[in-house]
Amino acid sequence: MTEAIVNELTAEEQTQLECVYVKPGTLTETRFHYCPGCGHSVAHRALMEVVAELGIQESTVGVAPVGCSVFAYHYMNVDMQEAAHGRAAAVATAVKRILPDRYVFSYQGDGDLAAIGTAETIHVCNRGENIMMVFINNAIYGMTGGQMAPTSMLGMKTTTTPAGREAETSGFPIKIADMVAMLPGVAYVTRQSVHTPNAVRQLKKAFTRGFQYQKEKRGTCFIEVVSNCPSGWKMTPLEANRWLVDNMFPLYPPGDIKVPA
Repeated sequence: MTEAIVNELTAEEQTQLECVYVKPGTLTETRFHYCPGCGHSVAHRALMEVVAELGIQESTVGVAPVGCSVFAYHYMNVDMQEAAHGRAAAVATAVKRILPDRYVFSYQGDGDLAAIGTAETIHVCNRGENIMMVFINNAIYGMTGGQMAPTSMLGMKTTTTPAGREAETSGFPIKIADMVAMLPGVAYVTRQSVHTPNAVRQLKKAFTRGFQYQKEKRGTCFIEVVSNCPSGWKMTPLEANRWLVDNMFPLYPPGDIKVPA
């Protein structure tokens, strides 16, 4: 049930109604295009719920690049800016510098942020730009056919590594959150997930802290979301969630990596 529908009910009807979930006004009425079970839709909802709860809808600007998140501006009912592939952090930097009173976030996948956008990621973090970077890590290129991503684990089978990723030919998976945590301009780095209700609650707490630190002008906040890709992994959503826990968490364990003093 949407917030608009609930508001149309009488006070008596609202009292009698047992609401389990009300869609926040920070999400549009456009239906998600994501594959069934994909973590992107859950991350979208969690992020926009936090924006609604903090009351910052009118002062929030999001930046979405190319990738599975390319249509985020259809779903997030805040000011949104499209960016070229890999350039979301740079565009978010420009938005924040021009409009320093806004809450600014980038929403990027692993191929975008940790491959074509590696330079932008590192230098934005090194400068300590006062933005929040949301990094969706599903260890694969979901939109373009399931190719190996910078975050794909050793031995992981993809369309470009059918026998499994080998360090000798493809290098090691990049733990980008751990890398940026070493930079002094970065204030907050955490790794969360969306595979269980409790995990989503922890992610919402991370988003809340990221926006709060931005308000306090602490520097860059980097939030990694370990997510699934049922279509790219060729699994059902339940299988994908189990595979995530068994195979991704050992390399990408959830939890805070860097917290401001």
